[in-house]
Amino acid sequence: MKLNYKRTFLSGLAFLAITAFWQMYDNVLPLILGNTFHLNESVTGAIMASDNILALFLLPLFGKLSDGTKTRIGKRMPYILFGTGVSIILTNLLPVWDNSYARSPSQFKLVSFIITLGLLLIAMSVFRSPSVALMPDITPKPLRSRGNAIINLMGALGGILYLIFSALMYPESKTKELDHVNYQPLFIFIAALMFLAIGIMLLTVKEPKWSKENELIEKEHPEWDLTEHGKDDHARLPAAVRKSMLFLLASVALWYFAYNSLTTWFTSYCSNLMGKNLGFASTCFLITNIGAIIFFIPAGILASRIGRRKTILIGTLSFSLCFVFAYFVTTQAGSSALFTMYIDFFIVGAAWALINVNSLPMCVEMCSGADTGKFTGYYYTASMSAQVVTPVLAGALLKNVDYRILFPYAAFFAFLSFITMLFVKHGDNRVVPAKGLDAFEEMDI
Repeated sequence: MKLNYKRTFLSGLAFLAITAFWQMYDNVLPLILGNTFHLNESVTGAIMASDNILALFLLPLFGKLSDGTKTRIGKRMPYILFGTGVSIILTNLLPVWDNSYARSPSQFKLVSFIITLGLLLIAMSVFRSPSVALMPDITPKPLRSRGNAIINLMGALGGILYLIFSALMYPESKTKELDHVNYQPLFIFIAALMFLAIGIMLLTVKEPKWSKENELIEKEHPEWDLTEHGKDDHARLPAAVRKSMLFLLASVALWYFAYNSLTTWFTSYCSNLMGKNLGFASTCFLITNIGAIIFFIPAGILASRIGRRKTILIGTLSFSLCFVFAYFVTTQAGSSALFTMYIDFFIVGAAWALINVNSLPMCVEMCSGADTGKFTGYYYTASMSAQVVTPVLAGALLKNVDYRILFPYAAFFAFLSFITMLFVKHGDNRVVPAKGLDAFEEMDI
């Protein structure tokens, strides 16, 4: 049994579009809210957090709705096509309101921008869970870690495409003297990228056929199904599996508590405690992304050899140790030792790959194929909950205690995620040693 890389790449185009959009959203929207509409940091922060708050409710909802959808083009593709189509239209409206307000400010244009943004966030939520659930639908359970590695690579590619276009179109030399920056070309580029990605999916992804083929494979392996089926054929998690699922979701939330606190506050940490500018922090994060990208595929391969749970445990423990090391380097060591932070952040990226590639497959491994979308939504609810809370909690501690608490805070939650993962006893892939000539191939089972 081998992963069908072509199908996985094609199904990952939706995640490429999603990641490119959110990369632009996180980078550009605060600039528009602050520089064009002159909203203060608190209001801007609340607007920027609204997508995570909406996701808590909408991602499980649309994931579950897609589970029960039956159409000629599949159960996920209708949501992907509709959500992307509406998002493309609304994405192109945002810079229209932005540029119009810059020329002639009015309350109507501000309200129109906010309403358009709110509708856009809802539209993006329509197809996020169905997009992620598509890969497990067409991939046998033992191969989903490798499949998720490909999906993560596709997402990274989407982010890279955005960054390249943004760097070429908006260098500092062209924007630093402008009273208002016209971001419409950037929004058009992202909308075109989304249109192209989903257009290719519509033409090439045969969801009903591929899902049916995967169902036939899984029927040949009833041992993969961890659920119980009652008289109504409704799949339920046995008590032991449900316990594992809850501990896994707790682990997801905890490692996002650790990681998102770092991505939110490390720039401020560098400025206030280390006397370093944005360039140092950006370089550290760039190295983290490089480490993650390099280890996405190895993370899936390692999981096929030693299991997903052990791979995630290695990742969470590495997380903890890296954050402890970073605390001592940034608070105790001299400036000459700061270059070791680059090595440390590379390992953080590698550890993140070990965790991220294998956690979603563990989650959907525990449910029936009919509930993949719903459990994908649960997974994102756990991660989004942490991303709503941890910036506020960590920020309050930094403000009222000391900036030096950032890395101990991250290390604490990372280690807690290691502890909770010890109680996850289900959702792992079956590891069977390769024999003979098969030992030379990268097999998952």
